[in-house]
Amino acid sequence: MKYFLCNLSNNKNIKAQQVESMFDGIAHRYDFLNHTLSFGVDKIWRKRLINGLLKKNPATVLDIATGTGDLAIALAKKDKIVKITGADVSEKMLAVAKEKIAKKKLSERIELTKTSSEELPFPDSSFNAAMVAFGVRNFYNPQLGLSQICRVLKPKGTIHVLEFTMPKSWPVKNIYRFYFHRILPLIGKKVSGHSDAYTYLPESVEAFAEREDFIELLKKSGFTNARYTLQSFGIAAIYTAEKD
Repeated sequence: MKYFLCNLSNNKNIKAQQVESMFDGIAHRYDFLNHTLSFGVDKIWRKRLINGLLKKNPATVLDIATGTGDLAIALAKKDKIVKITGADVSEKMLAVAKEKIAKKKLSERIELTKTSSEELPFPDSSFNAAMVAFGVRNFYNPQLGLSQICRVLKPKGTIHVLEFTMPKSWPVKNIYRFYFHRILPLIGKKVSGHSDAYTYLPESVEAFAEREDFIELLKKSGFTNARYTLQSFGIAAIYTAEKD
């Protein structure tokens, strides 16, 4: 799970620095908190994203906001041929990812690079597919970031995005709000020692484009055939779209 700091500066350079600093600050406890705070269900969502991505047997995949590399590693273990490029703005997150990748002997198939989604250093039409797990809300300009992803995808390439949504039905909505606003920030702060990273998650989920609004954002960014499937009573969604 990647969490967006809602009171970031409007200046894109300062905002990018704030996001990088925030994730540098929680890198040491990031994996533990991810799986603990989601009760492990995030692993199921990631598997579903990967299964959808592999339907077209991509040879090259870009993993944006790769963090500590969980999604890239899971994909590399599922498919023994695919080559993955993981990109993230946090150097400390990438350091953790590099160590994990080396331990699993996947360094030849997973390459890491420090960059933002809005300034991808790859040529046009470089990848067969792209994936983002809980990262789009951290883009300082989501439409620009998604447009850049579209640019580096090959024609008919696909994007797969896993993001939180707000459940609509009672009592799931009430339980979800209580957990995100009252419980998660306390545990996150206690374990990570970071006062902001988990405090602002609820506000970011409520404020960010979701469901049909996110579909429209994908279309504005150059994608077609955009659609989504809700996960776990509507607390997350997997979005997919295609480049013409």
